[in-house]
Amino acid sequence: MTRKIALITGASRGLGKSAALHLAAQGVDIIGTYHSAAAEAQSVVEQVQALGGRAAMLQLDVSQSGTFDGFVSEVRRLLKDVFAQEHFNFLINNAGIGAHASFVETTEAQFDQLVAIHFKAPFFLTQKLLPLISDGGRIINISSGLARFSLPGYAAYASMKGAVEVLSRYQAKELGPRGITVNTLAPGAIATDFGGGAVRDNSDLNAMVANNTALGRAGLPDDIGGAISTLLADGSNWITGQRIEASGGMFL
Repeated sequence: MTRKIALITGASRGLGKSAALHLAAQGVDIIGTYHSAAAEAQSVVEQVQALGGRAAMLQLDVSQSGTFDGFVSEVRRLLKDVFAQEHFNFLINNAGIGAHASFVETTEAQFDQLVAIHFKAPFFLTQKLLPLISDGGRIINISSGLARFSLPGYAAYASMKGAVEVLSRYQAKELGPRGITVNTLAPGAIATDFGGGAVRDNSDLNAMVANNTALGRAGLPDDIGGAISTLLADGSNWITGQRIEASGGMFL
């Protein structure tokens, strides 16, 4: 039986790493990207291999859309040489950066960087990868709970995620004829190194999150990795065009 393949951007750490390992445990092979942490990326490859899967990592700066054609060529080569396939099944647009600045203080440079990473990249990288995604495949775009609830300091970041949620619905509609599903997964506050590790390392912030979350704690990477693998499991193929929030019930 041919194993399925997932391409995950930002797979060397945090949510992307967790997703890679959860999917590998389900028998899915991994193509991941990393920005600069080559050693961490190689560690993920080794962990996937320890779970019985195959994995490869490619360097990619998603803010540089001019490199996407070359990246797609590298993916095509990997599929042939490493996985002996022409297509992959799952795309998870996960790579991103944290940004905290009030609406008044946000600079145009900060705004443009967020557009490039959080909106332009999922738009055009997905577009260029479409010929390599198998019919009946699945796409998950990562959003944020901040697109539903509003906390000061995230106006620009959350706006990009709101745009991604709209994009996901249009992708679901237009890619439906190929049997490709597209959904948005919106994490709540997660204790990782994202955004400088504030939720993980700031005890007051962590407590605030816990006190405003139905399940009584901040999220962990495995909460999101597990949610991603669930959305890509065989029983979820009739779910498309949806926003699924994995926040433990934050700000209900």
